[in-house]
Amino acid sequence: MSLPCTAIEPLRFREALGHYASGITVITSHSDGEPLGFTCQSFYSVSMNPPLVSFSVMSSSASYPGIRQAGRFAVNILSGEQVGISNQFARRGTDKWQGIEWQTSPLGNPIIAGSLHWLDCEIHAEHAAGDHLIVIGEVKALNVQDADAAQPLLYFKGQYRSLAAADAA
Repeated sequence: MSLPCTAIEPLRFREALGHYASGITVITSHSDGEPLGFTCQSFYSVSMNPPLVSFSVMSSSASYPGIRQAGRFAVNILSGEQVGISNQFARRGTDKWQGIEWQTSPLGNPIIAGSLHWLDCEIHAEHAAGDHLIVIGEVKALNVQDADAAQPLLYFKGQYRSLAAADAA
């Protein structure tokens, strides 16, 4: 026996997806002499050969048009100590870069100091999907920090979480 198909309520849909734990990234680029960036939790690997990754972004994003124009981006995988950076880059209409230390990647993208890892990418493809765009990037450079030195920043059920807290429990 199958369950009846009903319309999906947006808030219930969001609540259900909130039960999927994810890492937090900041997608960055440099366009017209200005650094750009936004917090993104919809990041994942796509292919090993060629090395492809993907993220989703709202179609109405103020930051993404500049990233598209640049044709490249960096994925800054945030550490557990970077909650403030995640919050800062999630806001619209503010100077997201105020007080942020960063350096330039091999492709010219901003790399946020203290990030767990970073991937330097060129835009490979873009697909419209509802109210979002799915962006696929080809990884051209990366930096992996000592994995034992820091923990990732996680998001679950509407809150930041850490592996350290889970280990202590």
